[in-house]
Amino acid sequence: MELLDALNWRYATKKMNGQSVPQEKIEKILQAAHLAPTSSGLQPFEVFVISNPDLKHKIKEVAFQQSQIVDGSHLLVFAAWDNYTTARIEQVFQHTAHSRGLVSATMDDYKNKLIALYTNRSSAENFEHAARQAYIGFGMAIAAAAELKVDATPMEGFDNAALDRLLELDKKGLKSVTLLPLGYRDETGDWLVNLKKVRKPKEEFITEFV
Repeated sequence: MELLDALNWRYATKKMNGQSVPQEKIEKILQAAHLAPTSSGLQPFEVFVISNPDLKHKIKEVAFQQSQIVDGSHLLVFAAWDNYTTARIEQVFQHTAHSRGLVSATMDDYKNKLIALYTNRSSAENFEHAARQAYIGFGMAIAAAAELKVDATPMEGFDNAALDRLLELDKKGLKSVTLLPLGYRDETGDWLVNLKKVRKPKEEFITEFV
């Protein structure tokens, strides 16, 4: 039940106090994102950790001046593959086989099915699929931060293309998906801090077939 308590504690922090988050907590949050499940285990996204003040100010400029970006301790940028390619899928399967001590051809049948599936779809469709995988890691990071009593503010409100240019994500075949500032809430300056957490009634959210 500790996770549920943590999720009740967390909220989308609107104002952070500038206090640094210990590196060991940042590492645990990143590990949670790293361990997130993804479709076929492809992990088609990367996480960028930004603590450089100048760079955070530049990102704030393309993120509607949201103050948490600079007032937080660290900023996580989740970026997904811009496309699935044969080379990328091959690399994942080679790494998996090596890590498990398997002959590389062991998983060829499944690998080839994935290659046929993805390479026959548009890059736009593949990016959207990869972005959905990034959101799984994003959610894991949010939950891990809550368990560690680190505040986090999920953000989609930014100019993706401008951020991609700023971080030169195109050189890595990536596109930005979400932002996650990490820090600590400003107890006196955040209008949302003491408001009741509100969710729709469970009977409107959950439908059971028994």
